[in-house]
Parts: sequence; structure tokens; C-alpha cells
Amino acid sequence: MMDREDAREKEGVTDAKEAGGVGGLRGVTDVVVVGAGAAGLNAALVLARARRSVAVVDAGAPRNAPAAHMHGFLSRDGMPPAALLEVGREELAGYGVELINGQVDHIEDHGRAARAGDQGRGGGRGAAGRGMGDRPGGLVPGFTVHLAGGPALRARRVLVATGLRDELPGVPGVRERWGRDLLHCPYCHGYEVRDQPLGVLGTHPGAVAHALLLRQWSDDVVLFPHTLELTGEERERLAARGVRIAEGVVERLVAADDRLRGVELAEGQVVPRAAVFVFPRMVPRDALLTELGCERDEGGWVITDASGRTGVRGVWAAGNVADPRAQVVTAAGMGAAAAFAMNHDLVEEETECAVAAHRAGESAHSPAGSPAVSAMVGDAAGATGEAEVPAAPDSTASVGTGTGTGVGFGAGSDAVHGSGS
Repeated sequence: MMDREDAREKEGVTDAKEAGGVGGLRGVTDVVVVGAGAAGLNAALVLARARRSVAVVDAGAPRNAPAAHMHGFLSRDGMPPAALLEVGREELAGYGVELINGQVDHIEDHGRAARAGDQGRGGGRGAAGRGMGDRPGGLVPGFTVHLAGGPALRARRVLVATGLRDELPGVPGVRERWGRDLLHCPYCHGYEVRDQPLGVLGTHPGAVAHALLLRQWSDDVVLFPHTLELTGEERERLAARGVRIAEGVVERLVAADDRLRGVELAEGQVVPRAAVFVFPRMVPRDALLTELGCERDEGGWVITDASGRTGVRGVWAAGNVADPRAQVVTAAGMGAAAAFAMNHDLVEEETECAVAAHRAGESAHSPAGSPAVSAMVGDAAGATGEAEVPAAPDSTASVGTGTGTGVGFGAGSDAVHGSGS
């Protein structure tokens, strides 16, 4: 039987402090993926099969860790979430993907820094006299991904798939039963508790809709408004749907023999329930994205296009960090879509580089990683300034064809350091 270290070696897993040969220390990695859930792993798989160099950094705290099983994923229905991630890591190791156990402290966008420098030097004008908002084509993006207590990885593109965190209400018993018989998603877990007495905690404005939906799985559903004030229309809709209302503040969840037994109200009454659903406050783990300048929509989620491309050149987001509704299977698809777009974006960049080299009398067939491409992404340790190639289509065009603003790495970008947590 393999021990833990043998298994880690088989899967190509390293700790941040051991990752001395990763990314920036060997050269520029095509894509660094932050987050090894379904979105991040599937993106890495697609990219690796496209013969891209990929490093995946993950802190090992998946959102669905409390759940014993996942559902609604064709061919993986009922599989433990941890088992899916383990299989995914093994598949990636077979393609040579670097898996790093660590925490990303921050991501340095060299394109953004160069644009700011350009603005300072040129009185608000970008390369070739363009305005800074014009997103000039042909400038190559580049990033340094700083790991807490570890090395700095250099990348041409970055995918952030860090998920979200669920903020649970402060009702006694909620945290202890979370992911077991205190549940969130009816599509994920409703079938397993079908035809049983179910409850919905009214700790979120979406609780009424949650209760109406849950009625699909059981004819015995009780809404506990708790501190919510229900409107007359909401009460009518609940009554018409056959959802009962248990008035009063919820005191705690009652459990015995490691099973949920019911919901206790402030007056002492216990309403028997086999499972209770709650709508947590979902908070995206998007600090890395917002620090890079990615904008949020009115709902508080980072704005992306259908491929996961953000408003920052060279940065994509996939999974729950961008969409709170995404299930595991959805997140995996989002990762694949992002990988397709990122690879097309890199191909466009390499093609422009090859054209520039051809016009300069060099080989028009320089592969990725050749001197021409390496110069674009600042592979040389002393690379400075901007690397520019002929103007390309606007990056707001169709997915995978844009090449907006970005630059090569600045001097010293291959330094090994991390800023800590």
C-alpha cells in the first residue's frame, strides 16, 4: 500500500515550500490555475491536453467538504466529493500538471503596472500614443503569482477558481448539522430526503422561494420564518402550495443519536423534522480578482463573459467564485469553457509573435517557448519594458480572439518570494 508521500509523488503534488522548480523558476508557465475544485481541475485537464504548461495551486479547503456525496453529475452521481478531486488530481498528474498545496497571497499584473507607468510617462497616453482606455492590441500580459511562504510563479494567463464560502446563520446546531441533515440545495440533496418531513429556516430573504421549491420533493414542508416578516402575498403562495408556517423565533436545531430530530422554537415547542434546508449567505472568494481590478456586478459577483473572461486582460474566473448557482458538474463545464478560451487567446498571441518574427526575417514557425515567444512574455531574467507585436483585434471581440493590453515581465520578476498571509 502506498503511503502518503508515495501517493503525493504519484499525483505530482508538492507543497509551496517544495515547489522550487515550478513556474517562474523554470520559466514562464502558460497558465496558473488557483483553486483545485471541479472548475480548476477540469480547466487544467483541458489545457494540459492542449499541450499547455499548467500549474495548479490549492489550499485544500473545498466548499463541499462537509457533504458525504454529490449528485446530479452524470456518471459520478453519489460519489464523495473528495473522491472526485482525488481522481481528478491523478488524471492531471498523468499529463504532467504541477499540483501545489499552498495559498496564493496575491497576483501581480505586470501589464497593469506597465500601463500605469506608461500613463505617468505619457500624460495619460498609452503605447503608440493611444489613450489608456483604448485597450491597444499586441501588448502581452504577464503575471507573477505569489504564494504565501513559497515561490513566485510566473504565468502568461491566470484562472481563478477559488469558489465561495457559505456564511451560516448563528442558530445553535446549524454548524454541527451542516452538510448532513442541514442542507442547502434541493437539486443536490432533495432526492435523498424525499417524502420526509422537511423544514426551511427563514434566515434569508430567499427562504420563501426555497420552501416553494422544496415542496417538489415532499408534501410535508414547514417554513420557519424566524425573524422574517412574511407579506400577505407570500403567505397566500405558501398556503396554495401546501407549505405550512411555524411562527416564532427558532431557538435551536434538536439532534439525538447524531441525527436531526426537529426544530425548537423560542416557546419550547419542537417541530419534528428529518431534514432542514437553509439558504446561506454566499460570499465569493474573489479577493485575488478584485485586487487585480476585476469589477463586480450589482449582485456582488465578478463580471465575466460566457467563457469566464474578466475585464482584466489575461485573467479568467470559473466556478462558484463567479456563479453561486454552479453545481459541481456546472463548475467543471465552466472550467472547460475557460480553458478553451485561454488556449485560443494564447494561440492568437503566438501567431502574432510568429508573424512579427517572420517580418523580421526570423522563422515563421517558432514554437511556443522559442526566443520570439519567450521575449514576449519576459522569459529572460532581465527582461524589462514592453514587448509589442503588431496590433491585434480588440479583446472584446469573440471569445479567444482578443489580444488587448498587457506587457512582458519587468526586471527581477523571477525572484523567489512570498509576502506571507
